[in-house]
Amino acid sequence: MSNVNNAPVYWFIFFNDQLLLKKEGETYTIPCSIDPPVPVENVLEVCSFRDVPCRTAAVGIPLEETAGFVPMGLRASYDYLDGTLHTIAGKAYELIYWDLHSRFCPACGTRTVLQTAISKQCPACKYEIYPVVSPAILVLIRKEDSILLVHARNFKGSFHGLVAGFLETGETLEECVKREVMEETGLEIANISYFGNQPWPYPSNLMVGFIADYVSGTIRLQDEELSEGAFFTKENLPELPRKLSLARKMIDWWLEQNK
Repeated sequence: MSNVNNAPVYWFIFFNDQLLLKKEGETYTIPCSIDPPVPVENVLEVCSFRDVPCRTAAVGIPLEETAGFVPMGLRASYDYLDGTLHTIAGKAYELIYWDLHSRFCPACGTRTVLQTAISKQCPACKYEIYPVVSPAILVLIRKEDSILLVHARNFKGSFHGLVAGFLETGETLEECVKREVMEETGLEIANISYFGNQPWPYPSNLMVGFIADYVSGTIRLQDEELSEGAFFTKENLPELPRKLSLARKMIDWWLEQNK
């Protein structure tokens, strides 16, 4: 696909979760050119960065490393990209996921038509489809001079993170925090307070972080969800999540508070 305006564009090109990066000496960035660096068809508008349009597309065959380009996992690219470009890459990935999973109307099965950058409509029944964001909570639980850290069975690696879970229909975020902690660990908590939030494009979530205090109970792990869990002091912390995650930002905040 050619760029009809003949102006540079940031191209966020994906094969699955592999993002195509441009090599610039010892650093990496997002390709910026009039035409995409590889042949693409279905292009989506994302946003703009420093007044330059950002567009995204998925390719059907694996991206190959060349002298000027390298494919890299979206999470791994956090360590190499400008922070804003990595955030835009996350949004681009979410839009590609949405586009792939909204090609047909869920009400009548007709192929949908793109209306705006973030909306589609069924031409038959007029059903409208927007990107779906699934909220999930994270909770840092304090107990005296320690915090609860767990290893979820779906973690890739040996690191320990925070209790997490998806918001269910009809509950508040605070109710979700209490429920998930009880279900996954058997602990009672109190003093739930909001910490912050983070888009989490794996594939389309919003992580909402909370701080809470331990009240009572003995840890009883939900076996199908968690393989390990315990309270840790700052002197005996296990391997922690990577810096890109809200969970790590919350743990680092706690460490700073307990110097």
